[in-house]
Amino acid sequence: MEQTLTEFLIGEQRKAPGATGGFTALLNDVGLACKRISCLVGKGALAGVLGGAGSSNGQGEAQMKLDVAADRIFRRATEWGGTLAAMVSEETDLPYAIPAHYPKGRYLLAFDPLDGSSNIDVNVPVGSIFSVLRAPEGVAEPLVQDFLRPGSAQVCAGYAIYGPTTMLVLTLGHGTHGFTLDREIGEFILTHPGLRIPEDTSEFAINASNARFWEPAVKRYVDECLAGRSGPRGRDFNMRWIASLVAEAHRILMRGGVFLYPRDERDAMRNGRLRLLYEASPVAMLIEQAGGRASTGTQRVLEVAPRSLHERSGFIFGAAGEVERLELYHREFNRRGYDAPLFGVRGLFRAGAEA
Repeated sequence: MEQTLTEFLIGEQRKAPGATGGFTALLNDVGLACKRISCLVGKGALAGVLGGAGSSNGQGEAQMKLDVAADRIFRRATEWGGTLAAMVSEETDLPYAIPAHYPKGRYLLAFDPLDGSSNIDVNVPVGSIFSVLRAPEGVAEPLVQDFLRPGSAQVCAGYAIYGPTTMLVLTLGHGTHGFTLDREIGEFILTHPGLRIPEDTSEFAINASNARFWEPAVKRYVDECLAGRSGPRGRDFNMRWIASLVAEAHRILMRGGVFLYPRDERDAMRNGRLRLLYEASPVAMLIEQAGGRASTGTQRVLEVAPRSLHERSGFIFGAAGEVERLELYHREFNRRGYDAPLFGVRGLFRAGAEA
C-alpha cells in the first residue's frame, strides 16, 4: 500500500524514544505550505502572480510577486502550530518571532520560500528549500546567533520542486527520500525511497558565462571535462545549467552529476553566491544522505557555521568522486595561475575562432 508523508513521519517518530509528535506536526505544516505554493505556481498568470513585486529583500534583490506570496504562505502555515520558536526567510532581514498569541515550540525553521523565482515567467521549474534546527534549551526568544550553527546541526532538510509534478524531497538524517504529490487526494506519496547518487557521471552543471572570473581550480576542471574523450578524463561530458538550485539538485539526485557555483574573483568580500543557512546547508545534507558530497571547494559544507543569516558560500555538490577531484584541484592549483586553454589562446570561445 502506498505510504503517505504523514505515515512515513509517524513511522520515524515511533523509532525515537520520547518523541512528542511536534516534529511530525511541523513537517506536515511545511508539506501543507508546499502544496499551497505548488497550487499558486501552477496557476501562474491566472493567479496574477507573475512579474516583479516592486520591492526588494534585505539583500537588495528585486522580489517577484511569487517570492512575497510564497514567504507569506510559509509563515502562515508554520507559525500557529506550537512547533516553532522562530523562523528565518531569505525575504526577511532578521528572525521572524512567533506571534505572542501562538504557543512556542522546540524548533527553528530557515527557508528560501521560492528558489529560482526569476525563472517563473518562462515556466522553468522552481522550488522551496527548508532547514530545521533545534532551538536552544531555555531560550524563549531566539536571536540571530541561535541560527548560526553548522549544517551538521540540522535535524531535517528538504526541498519541494514545482515542475510537471510536485515533489517533496527530505532527509531526517537517515537517507534521502522523495514524495510525489497526488493531486487527486492532496497527499504526498513516498515514490523514491532511499535515493542514491551514482558514483560515476559524465555530466556537470555550471554557468559558463562566469568563466572569466573562475578560480584556477575550476577552470582546470571544466577544461578537462570539455576536452572530452581525447582529454585527460577519457570520456565526453555534457554541460547543464538551469539557474535554479532546486532543479539542479533534483536532477543530480535522480540521475547523478556534479553542480558548481564556485566562489569567483568578482568580489573579494564575497565567498560565493548561494546562501549557506537556507540553501547550501540543507541541500548539502540531502546530497550527503544520498551518498554524494557537498563542498565549498575547500571544506565540507556541513562543517561551516554561517557568520550571518544571509552569508553566501561557494557551493559544489554531487557525485562524491567529482567533488573530491575539485577539492584536490583547489588545494593543488589555486596557488598559481592557470592558463585555461579552452577559454584562452586556443579556446573554444576565443574571439575570431572559426566555427
